[in-house]
Amino acid sequence: MFQNLGDRLTRTLQNLRGQGRITEDNVRDTLREVRMALLEADVALPVVKQFIEDIRARALGAEVMQSLTPGQSLIGIVHEELVKVLGAENAELDLRTQPPAVILMAGLQGSGKTTSTGKLARLLKEGPGKRVLVTSADVYRPAAMQQLQTLALQVGVDYFPAGTGQSPLQITTAAKQHAKLQQFDVLIVDTAGRLAIDQAMMDEIRVLHGALAPIETLFVVDSMSGQDAANTAKAFGDALPLTGVILTKVDGDARGGAALSVRTITGKPIKFIGVSEKPDGLQPFHPARIASRILGMGDVLTLVEETSRKLDQRQAEQMAKKLAKGKGFDLEDLKVQLQQMLEMGGLSKMLEQLPGASQIPAAAKGQVNDRDLRRQIAIICSMTPQERLYPDLMRASRKRRNAAGSGNQVQDVNRLLRQHQDMQRVMKQLSKGGMAKMLRAMQGRLPPGFPT
Repeated sequence: MFQNLGDRLTRTLQNLRGQGRITEDNVRDTLREVRMALLEADVALPVVKQFIEDIRARALGAEVMQSLTPGQSLIGIVHEELVKVLGAENAELDLRTQPPAVILMAGLQGSGKTTSTGKLARLLKEGPGKRVLVTSADVYRPAAMQQLQTLALQVGVDYFPAGTGQSPLQITTAAKQHAKLQQFDVLIVDTAGRLAIDQAMMDEIRVLHGALAPIETLFVVDSMSGQDAANTAKAFGDALPLTGVILTKVDGDARGGAALSVRTITGKPIKFIGVSEKPDGLQPFHPARIASRILGMGDVLTLVEETSRKLDQRQAEQMAKKLAKGKGFDLEDLKVQLQQMLEMGGLSKMLEQLPGASQIPAAAKGQVNDRDLRRQIAIICSMTPQERLYPDLMRASRKRRNAAGSGNQVQDVNRLLRQHQDMQRVMKQLSKGGMAKMLRAMQGRLPPGFPT
């Protein structure tokens, strides 16, 4: 996500770090590179022009020129302006209305409306604990309704089916009435899309909007469509009173131009981003965190939140009690840790959220892959229960048998055992209060708001 833009901006701004003096010449040269980076990322031209002018006005002022660390100050200004372009702060859904709160999903075909409907339903169900009903008004796309029904079953929310031959208006009106009678908190309506904007689609969704009076009208747009995303968003914004945007498929978008354009052109906040195809692959959009990630500063807060949400609390408590009693960290424990890392998206996803990750050479990043995690899990699964509890039993003959059984080499088994020994030492230190010492040592390096 934002890899190309982030790499280009980081390289450009890196040259300013540590400079004792900033001149109009190097500000001009730097802003030229920033402009090129934004245009290559497919950011809309009016957004680029305004962004550059805002930075230039601040960069040539006393704020930077009189600073003791002018290079660092300029980088700080770029970060602040990025945050401003992206929307200043996270905009939450407004569900303060007489139930059911209706959320209308709008967008072109293929933008990810149906999958986003399922993901949003799951988010509302598991976060604020809402009773959610979903329905589809897409009577044109084959299997659109069956897709949403399958997603509803997958995420554990109710689905309201359409009657034979019903129109979109009849379906949604009946769904709202059902949601009211059955005391659902939220009704999410998935609407039909087209391959391009047309009058029939706009007329239909305007009629639905007028009948349903939604509290939230969310425009769903594919981030990989670049400037087209901003243009499409403007057309929908002119036709409907949008309240926010869901940016989908950002995990496949290395440019990031849509995120920087949509907010400015529509004037509406990006409320969520789709980060994977999984049911839990929808995240609230935090402009400051995204700006930090673009500039190579990492996104530790999101990493911590994902860890807290996806970590098996029961297993974590059992592990803590086990370590507190002085019992060792065995290979079964290591397998659980490796599986949880995969659940969180793997090493590559975690790496991009860490500060300074953008400065790691591409060759080194290329060596980070989740195949190693799966290989290590396979090795542990090929051991006997006794070998997992007592790793010292792993002698030469057992290693050969284990390597053959898991489809690996003996060297791979040895590497896993060494890794286990290293983690065993770390866990021993943490059980003796090492975590507090580590956090004290990191004071000043952690982002604002990080709990210490």
